[in-house]
Order: sequence, then C-alpha cells, then structure tokens
Amino acid sequence: MIHPEQDPTPANEPAAAADPQAPSAEQRLAELEAKHAEVADAYLRAKAEAENARRRADEEVSKARKFAIESFAESMLPVRDSLEAAIAMPEAKVEQVLEGVHATLRQLTAALERNKVMAIAPQPGTKFDPHQHQAISVVPAEQEANTVVAVLQKGYLITDRVLRPALVTVAAPK
Repeated sequence: MIHPEQDPTPANEPAAAADPQAPSAEQRLAELEAKHAEVADAYLRAKAEAENARRRADEEVSKARKFAIESFAESMLPVRDSLEAAIAMPEAKVEQVLEGVHATLRQLTAALERNKVMAIAPQPGTKFDPHQHQAISVVPAEQEANTVVAVLQKGYLITDRVLRPALVTVAAPK
C-alpha cells in the first residue's frame, strides 16, 4: 500500500500532465481563442443578417403604407370620370342626368365592393347590434323590442371592421 508521502506524483500537478499526448496549456488556449473568433464571427454575421432582414421588413411596411390606397384610388377614377362627364354636359335633360347618376352610383358601389367596403343596411325586424348599428331613437312599434325599425343612414364595413355604423331607429319595449 502506498502512502501519500510515498506517491511519486506531486499533489499540485494534474494527472493529465503525466499524459504525454495531452495538449499543453498554450495549445488549449490557442484552440479556445480560435473557437472564440469563429463564434464571434458567426455572431456578427447573424447580427448583420438580422439587421438587414429588419431593415428590409421596415422598407416593405413603409411601401405598403405608402401605396395601400393605390388600388382603391384606381377603382375611384372611373367614378370621377363619370362625374366630370356629367358636368361637361350642362344641356343634358333631367332623365339623362338621372340615368348618369344611377350609372355612377353602380360604378361607385362596384369600386367599394372590390375594395372590401360593404354596406350595413339591416332589414326592419333585425336584432339591434351595437357593434354595427347606432340607435338614434327608440320608437314604439308593433315588432319585437330592441329590433331595427328603420335605417336612417347605411353604415359600412371594411373587411370585418366597422367603418361607420348604420344609423337606425329601434323598437321600444312594450
């Protein structure tokens, strides 16, 4: 049995130092520095790529905001053209003007629908919906309470968001 006093390996020397194939401290430090440089380079490249992606996304959002109305404006141009044509004909008969107004209204309605702007015009008897309707008054009526009696002004949705609520009168409780 070997006593600690008789152990040939000094206590402060690591066991690996006795292994002749183990890398020296200088070699290990050089390896770690090389690995650090590699990781730092990869980090800087990833950071630059993320910054470029963020910048490209910001540019795309900016362009989308800037030109979002373009499609809608294109849809409205024929309506403007029709109104200008009507003004250019001061000698037109009332029937011609009325026909032109109806045609222009159809153009406008089609342009709004193409751009996902839809009318809110509840039928009488429809349950009052405070998310889409604005009650102007409550009137006595023969129909069920809290239902639409009449539409005073159409409302409009753009996609699923209320652009303007429909102005309605609502049946009073009996």
